Amino acid sequence: MEPDAPVAPEELPAVAPQLRELRRAAGLTLEAAAARAGLSPAHLSRLETGRRQPSLPMLLSLARVYGTTVSTLLGEAPPTPDPVIRARSSGAREAGGWTYWQAGGSGRGMQALHVLVPHGGRQDELVRVHPGEEWLHVLTGRLRLTLGEAEHVLDRGDSAHFDSLTPHRIGAATRAGAEMLFVHTLLQSATADLCLGGARR
Repeated sequence: MEPDAPVAPEELPAVAPQLRELRRAAGLTLEAAAARAGLSPAHLSRLETGRRQPSLPMLLSLARVYGTTVSTLLGEAPPTPDPVIRARSSGAREAGGWTYWQAGGSGRGMQALHVLVPHGGRQDELVRVHPGEEWLHVLTGRLRLTLGEAEHVLDRGDSAHFDSLTPHRIGAATRAGAEMLFVHTLLQSATADLCLGGARR
């Protein structure tokens, strides 16, 4: 059982309303959120109802789980994000052989990426299943998209929009690889999770 936080109520603003709202916005049950944060469901419930105040380590853990900041958990108004993402500011990142450029703002309900998909990379073997929706649009080359038992080949200019709970796999269908614009609604999208890796088939 987690110890009560050694924080007097007057030392931190009330966080209960934000905790429950952010958990629901992330599509997590009390049990799932508690497991990710390393808490018991009962303790998280007490935090959400204001019967306990979280310690700073708990706030940090919950902020990571909900894909937000401690400032947001404390109810502080975040600065208005810049709506324009400049090409020079979106440095390339690589994960599993795929190359990603940020094409949308951080801290939002959607993440937009420009992705270079090489042919025959290890990402082709990954089957992904997770909450949310995905949309992709082929810029160059051809993509092979597997949704459940169905396989689709998408040419340049083709798009796909699907429920991410459907087991899915994405790979390049041309030896030169393919490029796509990719948008997903998963909130937990740290750099290591850009490609939304799941279990190998």
